[in-house]
Amino acid sequence: MPHPWLSRHVVYPLQERLLERPTFAYLESLEQSQWLSRADLEHLQSRKLTGLLQTAAKHSPWHAERIAAAGLDVGRDGATVTLDALRRIPRMTRQDARDNVERIRWTDVPGGASRYNTGGSSGEPLIFYFGRWRQASDAAGRIRARRWWGVDVGDREVYLWGAPAELNKTDRLKTVRDGLLNQLVLNAFAMSAANMDAYLDAVQAFRPKCIYGYASSLALLAARARAHGVRLRLPELRVVCATGEPLYPHQRAIVEEVFGVPAANEFGSRDIGFTAQETPRGQMLLISESIVLEVLDESGHPVAVGELGEAVTTGLCSDAQPFIRYRTGDMVRVSPEHCRDGRGLHVLSEVVGRTTDFVVRSDGTLMHALAVIYVLRDVEGIAQFKFIQHALREVEILVVPGAQWTAAAQAKVIAGLAMRLGNDVRIVIRIVDAIPVEASGKYRYVVTHVSPQPGLEAEMRMIESVQV
Repeated sequence: MPHPWLSRHVVYPLQERLLERPTFAYLESLEQSQWLSRADLEHLQSRKLTGLLQTAAKHSPWHAERIAAAGLDVGRDGATVTLDALRRIPRMTRQDARDNVERIRWTDVPGGASRYNTGGSSGEPLIFYFGRWRQASDAAGRIRARRWWGVDVGDREVYLWGAPAELNKTDRLKTVRDGLLNQLVLNAFAMSAANMDAYLDAVQAFRPKCIYGYASSLALLAARARAHGVRLRLPELRVVCATGEPLYPHQRAIVEEVFGVPAANEFGSRDIGFTAQETPRGQMLLISESIVLEVLDESGHPVAVGELGEAVTTGLCSDAQPFIRYRTGDMVRVSPEHCRDGRGLHVLSEVVGRTTDFVVRSDGTLMHALAVIYVLRDVEGIAQFKFIQHALREVEILVVPGAQWTAAAQAKVIAGLAMRLGNDVRIVIRIVDAIPVEASGKYRYVVTHVSPQPGLEAEMRMIESVQV
């Protein structure tokens, strides 16, 4: 492993410079702006918001029409758009983003844009683009948040994260890069008993300062350690960061017990990006310099501070494909508190996101549900989906088809899922007009009725022992 100083001051900065991402310049500004007063920080948001709307009006025809219809004259000299004025623009839905991507994105954005897709547990795949500033915002925001915990670039980090079924040339290069950055990636899509035992050994040997991963996968790995009496000794570990789904109290308890350090919740999404991070004081702080957050009721009106509402976000660094007043589908509460350490950043008191299940391969290996979501969300022509694992080798996919749904798309789904689940799995695709809700009234797009392989029952009982 390279010395942390080398990764921090040479390898990572060189990578960002080669990729033309202003990560470290933005990081320097974030380190200063977090200490602004709340009023000054919201003034900074207004300035950035005005710049974003000016960019959108010039390069994004779909947004330009909506900005003009709202009566916002963002082109005049000295224009400043307040957060109140922003509310005159209609909310943007995932369907809007999907249907109008070519009229939303800035095709000639400086530095170019990368194509990404997302679906998460919402079951509605979305293809979108983001550029260098959004990438820099995510990276710089996460670095700053890690520093709150005493973790910096180049310190050893373990990632319990998704990995492709087969490594291509790009993936192999990423593996080399991970090593140069002192990062160890463990596959959350292959949580078999044997693999988890190997993961625990690898974590112990790697001596990380931070562990990062899906909340449910971290809880499962911790449950494996506790069930088999594994005592981890990680004197340099400072924090376990959970992302991708809510970190429930029972998951937090077992993660903190096994790893011996606090667990910190991270909030974000692939389309909006890194949004908020829990601090050592137990507060969830918004990256207010990059995100304008509104918390609204179903009618689009602001809820009172402390009340639950939908997170509607404007990405201030989303110039390549602007997300302006975007309905995330996540439910949050804004706290009336200020940061206990004196930062001006906005405080969230609760994040109620969407959860995902584990699925089980035909050989009994547990995989995070994102393993199958990644397959489904990458197939064009799927407007919405639901994955149901009825038995170990029997899977049903409900598909609401879009205009691009074809026999080739169906074959791609079957081939991709067979690679993940096993070639002996029977995969049935059923075309439907709509995805029904569960009896609870909630949408769940990955459901499994399969018990884990023998030897993992104790772990699953541990992480499911508390009703949520």
